[in-house]
Amino acid sequence: MIPVFEPSIEESDIQAVVETLRRGEISGTFGESIPKFEEAFAHYSDCEYGVAVSSGSTALHMVITALAYEKDSEVLVSSNTNIASALAMHHNNLRTIPVDSEPDTWNMNLDLVEGLITPKTKAIMPVHIYGHPVQMEELKAIAQKYSLDIIEDCAEAHGATVNGKKVGSFGIGNCFSLYANKLITSGEGGIITTNDKSFYEELRLLRNLAFTKPRFYHEKAGFNF
Repeated sequence: MIPVFEPSIEESDIQAVVETLRRGEISGTFGESIPKFEEAFAHYSDCEYGVAVSSGSTALHMVITALAYEKDSEVLVSSNTNIASALAMHHNNLRTIPVDSEPDTWNMNLDLVEGLITPKTKAIMPVHIYGHPVQMEELKAIAQKYSLDIIEDCAEAHGATVNGKKVGSFGIGNCFSLYANKLITSGEGGIITTNDKSFYEELRLLRNLAFTKPRFYHEKAGFNF
């Protein structure tokens, strides 16, 4: 039987977990482990900012929430993907418009994208299937032509490149999974990358129940993500 995945856990990984426990960093975003990871992963992905969250699914959900599209707006999504991609729109009262696949890569067929764009279209969510990246430069040109956002679903493509540029650096908010069968794992977890400072600050606010100062004053409905 061929396993779906077989995680590689080295002694240095175990030691890092032990050191984190000894510092008392057992939950939340306090301490040094999570901020260091966010910074390192963002830099690795050719981005300025990283926001760690509880899963790849919550990463997608929070990015869509932060973009605050009007109800029934449309987002074009790769048709060959995990349901989490579409659920991000469903839970935000948006419409998911599937884009059929290329026969060779199983990625979004970019020849079909423009024919699916309507006045209600707000964004395109390419999914980099099995680590094979969508041709992002071509997709970015289409998005710019129609003033659409790009939200990359990079759940399976950590480190993949398009003409030397890392996936996760093309969109406004780009979502990675850190689940057990992904290229790198924290057991559960996910991370969002972005180069937009104001969007980064909005994501950080929403991630932690939208706490402000004073602490129990909330102007937005945040998440425990």
